[in-house]
Amino acid sequence: MVVKVYGPAYASPKRVLVCLIEKEVEFETAPIDLLKGEHKDPDYLKLQPFGTVPVTQDGDYILYESRAIIRYYAEKYKSQGTDLLGNTIEERGQVENWLEVEAHSYNPPIYTLTLQILFSSKLGFTPDQNLIKESEEKLSKVLDVYEERLSKSKYLAGDFFSLADLSHLPFTQYLVGPMGKEDMIRSRKHVSAWWDDISNRPSWQKVLQLCPPPF
Repeated sequence: MVVKVYGPAYASPKRVLVCLIEKEVEFETAPIDLLKGEHKDPDYLKLQPFGTVPVTQDGDYILYESRAIIRYYAEKYKSQGTDLLGNTIEERGQVENWLEVEAHSYNPPIYTLTLQILFSSKLGFTPDQNLIKESEEKLSKVLDVYEERLSKSKYLAGDFFSLADLSHLPFTQYLVGPMGKEDMIRSRKHVSAWWDDISNRPSWQKVLQLCPPPF
């Protein structure tokens, strides 16, 4: 069964796509233009009642939270492709720990920066410079914690690439690219090396080639 992924131009669906590529799972994509309001279409809301992306449709099985989706496919296809969950319960614990850090500490400030810097003009509001500054400060503090962690292990969960690293790819790509804030990564030796490693994986390069961003 081919997995259908909705909204591939945007960051969170790309989290799913890179996971599927790493797991060697066949997929197809269905564009959803958030800027045109296609995520509020009644047919789409039947799949995703909250009107966000992504959605995955695998036969009759539907999921619509990106981190839940990547956990599901990493587990379902654990025996094929890259093992993204670790080999022991302790390694799995670290993967889950750092996935939660990404979701609750890293993502909120970088998501705010993305919205304020990259999408404000498209959504018709003026960027809030105070909020941008505050979000940069919050993200910097998180990256300082990452720098300490990555001075002790090659990847966030240990010495193996996992969902914990993968989940950072889409929004960090915005940060170092169109946002023009690459120095936040490059000014931290171990974070910089980690970013070079994970962002140059063939799976991520394929996602960038297949699904350019919406700006």
